[in-house]
Amino acid sequence: MERVLLTSESVTEGHPDKVCDQISDTVLDEVMRQDPKGRVACETFITVGLVIVGGEITTTCYVDLPVLVRGLLAEIGYTNHRYGFDGSTCAILNAIGRQSPDIAQGVDRGGAGDQGLMVGYACKETPELMPMPIMLAHKLCRRLAEVRKQGILPYLGPDGKSQVTVEYVDGKPVRISNVVISSQHTPEILDSTGSQITEDARSEIIEKVARVVLPSNMLDNETHFFVNPTGKFVIGGPQSDTGMTGRKIIVDTYGGIAPHGGGAFSGKDPTKVDRSATYFARWIAKNVVAADLADRIQVNLAYVIGEPDPASVSLDTFGTGKIDDDKLLEIINSEFDFHPRAIIERLDLLRPIYRPTAAYGHFGRNEDSFSWEKLDAVDALHNRAGI
Repeated sequence: MERVLLTSESVTEGHPDKVCDQISDTVLDEVMRQDPKGRVACETFITVGLVIVGGEITTTCYVDLPVLVRGLLAEIGYTNHRYGFDGSTCAILNAIGRQSPDIAQGVDRGGAGDQGLMVGYACKETPELMPMPIMLAHKLCRRLAEVRKQGILPYLGPDGKSQVTVEYVDGKPVRISNVVISSQHTPEILDSTGSQITEDARSEIIEKVARVVLPSNMLDNETHFFVNPTGKFVIGGPQSDTGMTGRKIIVDTYGGIAPHGGGAFSGKDPTKVDRSATYFARWIAKNVVAADLADRIQVNLAYVIGEPDPASVSLDTFGTGKIDDDKLLEIINSEFDFHPRAIIERLDLLRPIYRPTAAYGHFGRNEDSFSWEKLDAVDALHNRAGI
């Protein structure tokens, strides 16, 4: 019997890196809304009292950057100086240029917008066909935002993180070993020393956040809960930590359970295969598992900048495939078109759908706009496999 502990983390929408991801994708959405053929590679940096939005954008439309940024910051919850950042008064610097025509000429003829490798993954551990640790970590962070915005725990601030360790026996998740919740808060829940949150607050966060979203059958008396383990988290957000677009790529994908190709997603239009081909690889992997052709699969793609055909397509079912991996790869290559333009069309990616992806993961979501999460290729895979 083999026992393994696997850990994944997530962050809330108010974490500085995720704020930047959301700003970049909000800019992308506005361009997609007005000019679906626009080219966007938008990067954001945030620090005390300052937001810098840069990158390369080529479009025919006008984007009112300050209005977009301030509106987003207000939605997240940075509306009061007590959280160390106020979206209504911060400085916003526009450092956006145009996309290089050298890149554009390769993309215009249907080639990939960059080189790189992309990874798609799916497994049967959760209803979302995702690894359990990352899904639970996302649910904790979503719940932190929910109890803050609904006034259930009004002392919480926008910044926060979670971490979940799951124990596996012979490859199957059996229990949650430990849970970490770190959330920004106001001083009102500090004890008399001013260095620790009270036990009442710690218990309340466990009961109203952790135990609400974590499956009770995965918790036991040996599960350890760590709530703000440094003692307090009053200073948070951009006041305590700079943020940048693309620094949470493991949070965005599979929580470290599967490899990552290295390319970030947010702020990039779908001609950038860093984003679109990774979504496509996930879509294929999820449909393969849903079709019961494997219990677990990793799909690997690679592209050359300016070229439409992938440099490589490979897969691994880790011994769980119901048919031979070589046969499955043959089916996938014959069923799916890996050209960037075909990917964009198949997943309908030239739409303003990206801001929601920028917090709580790009995968394992059930919103209608997440076309790469739809199980609409299962029948085709069954037919190809002769099932």
